[in-house]
Amino acid sequence: MRRAARHVATSARLHILGWQVLLVGVALAGSVLVSREVLLARADERVDRGLARQVAELRRLATASVDPRTSRPFTDVRELLEAHLERTIPGSNETMLALVDGRPFRRSAEEPVYRLDNDPRVVAAFVAGPQPRYGTITTPAGEVRFATVPVQVAGAPERGVFAAAVFADRERAEVQEVVRVLAIAGFAALALAGAGGWLVAGRVLAPVRELRRTAQAISDTDFSRRIPVAGRDEIAELARTFNSMLDRLEDAFATQRAFVDDAGHELRTPITIISGHLELLSDDPAERTETVALVTDELDRMSRMVDDLLTLAKARQPDFLRVADVDLVAFTDDLMARVGALAPRRWRLAEAGSGTAVMDRHRITQALVQLAQNAVQHTGVGDEVRLGCRSRAGVVRFWVADSGPGVAPEDRDRIFERFARGRPGRGTSEGAGLGLAIVRAIAVAHGGDVQVLGGPGEGATFELAVPRRGPSGTGRPGAVVGVVAGGRD
Repeated sequence: MRRAARHVATSARLHILGWQVLLVGVALAGSVLVSREVLLARADERVDRGLARQVAELRRLATASVDPRTSRPFTDVRELLEAHLERTIPGSNETMLALVDGRPFRRSAEEPVYRLDNDPRVVAAFVAGPQPRYGTITTPAGEVRFATVPVQVAGAPERGVFAAAVFADRERAEVQEVVRVLAIAGFAALALAGAGGWLVAGRVLAPVRELRRTAQAISDTDFSRRIPVAGRDEIAELARTFNSMLDRLEDAFATQRAFVDDAGHELRTPITIISGHLELLSDDPAERTETVALVTDELDRMSRMVDDLLTLAKARQPDFLRVADVDLVAFTDDLMARVGALAPRRWRLAEAGSGTAVMDRHRITQALVQLAQNAVQHTGVGDEVRLGCRSRAGVVRFWVADSGPGVAPEDRDRIFERFARGRPGRGTSEGAGLGLAIVRAIAVAHGGDVQVLGGPGEGATFELAVPRRGPSGTGRPGAVVGVVAGGRD
């Protein structure tokens, strides 16, 4: 279940659909926001037009100064304001007031959401100034936009004011509701489009899944199989490219096998020749002693190189590891006993592991002894070399720390390549540059890795980390791709 979830989360199908939904969602959100701003602007314009219309109608009535109900001239301002209120129907969220001599006189018949005529602050704003004006005032019912028109009737002493007011927040709330419905409908459509896109993407990517299944069926030791190519589209081109890659991989592995075979042959042949010459040595004791020492030393060096190359070659084979439960306490005690005989150093166990781990005891011992030997070559007599083991978060970490010259940052990757060495520094190195290659091969075969820490002059700490539960995969715990390493050995 967890693997299936990870596969879905990393599939191209989900990535394609995710980006599509993201882009459409952003576009949809942008369009909703733009629509909201446009609708709000239009709502404000509609309010302003309504107020202007009310002002224009009152001015026409005041200019004519004739009561349309009786066809007689108005005798006072109250009649004019009453006549206008009776013949004018306010819009939604709109109310109208008639004020005479600074006091509310009458309002429109509809009950407003808030009685403006009962708010002294609002009344004062309406009667302020002798000229018509537009304004905005905040009330408990929200923002109110208003227009006021002073009115007088010839021969009448009273001064009247007509006020038309719109509850702007209520108008905007209607717009917000429309935008909310639009957003819900849009994102519901996006969800349906996403579901449809998932199905369509599955059909489009079906050839890619077939390509993946065919690639998985190709064994990592048999590169003879090829993916069938049909058509001339992008999928067919991908298959052709993949087949070309398999051709290159097959050539690379053939070259590697030839390298291992040739190296074994080229190294063993001189050994045989030297052994034959030893049998023909003269009886001169001095010459015999010198020749035997030189030849024996060369034989040992070549033999070690052959063994190292064979170990690296075997690291790719299924039977490279033989894992079992290993008690870490006993393992570290045994390791200290082994490395203590390498050279006169101050060997110290910095931290002992606890519990058990699934690993190849002999291969891990081989790797750590190689790291210890590496530390010996870069330290002097009496220098301290620390070893340690820690198990945490499902990973077992072994380390060997020395007080030598350390490893330059630019060398930390290079030293883990075959036949590579660190830059000149304190200490000697008589190896062929394969020791750290073997260490990494063992680490990677266990499903882990090895790294070097510490800068120049700070000593070097080589840390080998492996999963506590042992190597995982397809039943080939020793499978390694691209064995690297070997530098300060």
